[in-house]
Amino acid sequence: MAMSGGIMDFVQRFQNLQLRRDSSDDLIKDLLVYSEGVESGLREENHKLLTQLRDTQLDLADATKSRRDLQQELLQLEDRASTFLGENNLLKNNNPYVIVLIDGDGLLFKESFIRQGLEGGKKAAYALRTAILKECGQHATGVEVIAKAYANLSRLGRAMRRDGSIDNEADFKDFTLGFTQGKATFDFIDVGQGKERADNKIKETAKWHLRNFNCKQVILGFSHDAGYAPFLDELFQDETTRLRVTVVEGFPTVRELVATRVHILNLNETLFRSEKLVDKTPPNPTPPSSTAGVVATPALASASNPAILTPATSATSTPATAPATTYARAIGNASPPPQITLPIQLRPVTTPARPAQAKPAPWNPGPRGLDPPLQVSQTALDSIKKRKDSNKLCNNHYLRGPCAKGDSCCFEHKYKPTKDETNAIAFLTRLNPCANGQECDVEDCIYGHHCPSVRDGVCTHPYCKFGPENHPPGTKFRANKSHDY
Repeated sequence: MAMSGGIMDFVQRFQNLQLRRDSSDDLIKDLLVYSEGVESGLREENHKLLTQLRDTQLDLADATKSRRDLQQELLQLEDRASTFLGENNLLKNNNPYVIVLIDGDGLLFKESFIRQGLEGGKKAAYALRTAILKECGQHATGVEVIAKAYANLSRLGRAMRRDGSIDNEADFKDFTLGFTQGKATFDFIDVGQGKERADNKIKETAKWHLRNFNCKQVILGFSHDAGYAPFLDELFQDETTRLRVTVVEGFPTVRELVATRVHILNLNETLFRSEKLVDKTPPNPTPPSSTAGVVATPALASASNPAILTPATSATSTPATAPATTYARAIGNASPPPQITLPIQLRPVTTPARPAQAKPAPWNPGPRGLDPPLQVSQTALDSIKKRKDSNKLCNNHYLRGPCAKGDSCCFEHKYKPTKDETNAIAFLTRLNPCANGQECDVEDCIYGHHCPSVRDGVCTHPYCKFGPENHPPGTKFRANKSHDY
């Protein structure tokens, strides 16, 4: 019995040992499986890292090659940029020039030049170039001077003659030709009629040259005109532009231009006059009265009807036998019209003696003076006035040549007026004031430059379009006058 119990103990002990061994085997198996999983994960991670390392090495090699290529390209671009910069500087400083833009209506050359005509113009050109180069200092040898003078030549020549600066307007014309011929880069340009034409040319030309790097300085000759101040203010929004702009003065620079802080160059001692032109011509003499029975000027229209003409007795009338005016080409060739029978009784030419009265002072309305008289046929005048709307004749077409509007003009062009009717067209057209008034310098202007309806000190036109300044001093106006002045 005791022996049997001992064997069972061994069996029990063996079984316990077997359980422990099985548990140990399971642990080892689990450890092996876990180790296999960890090793597999590490192997896979190692593969990924090796792949990434290989790719990184390839990228590094490619980046190194690209960097070297970029460095080489950068060096080449730097060389090209240096070349371009040198060429650009060469172009900017190649053919450098200074341009002088002169408002010739106000910046006037000295009469000592102008009186010499053609040679005086050349001398003025040389003197201007010398004066400008003197201001260029050490750069004078490489700088070209360009000069453009703009003016209304006919008007300026007439004003200089009236001032006494010249005896003959042809001298001034020759002077401008000499100025143009004196240097290849110098021009004296006639801009014709129009207040702003010279101004606009100077402004636009100055802006264009300031955009050109070859232009080192823009010299502006308009010290007399405050109207250029806003233009300078606009230019000087860019402060660097101020260094490239100079105003040359003859007449002292007006305060509006001085306020812009523009640099001012005074040349009135050598080139330009410092005083403005003054009209020194004596007033026009009083023209004689016209003879009865012939209509001399539109100034003699009846108070009740402007188309009813009466003889001239005012100081503005001229003899009816005077030749027809060359106011327009068509009128210039017209023969004197026949006398007309007026609907009212004319006073005889000889009148009873009256107490002597002082003659009114002659009236000189301005630079243009009084319009030449026109002789008009009453029949022709009535014929022209009867035309209405689109049947009305085109004034410009019949008085100054083919109408510029052509078929787009709303007035009649195909009618062939007689010489008397052409005179009547001119008569009626002159009742409309010229836009330029006494400043007009158009030789064949068809409009009126003073009121033609004044008779015995009274404006007889019930709806006169002329202002008080276009009437003789002391003129009285009709009570039913529609215009307020």
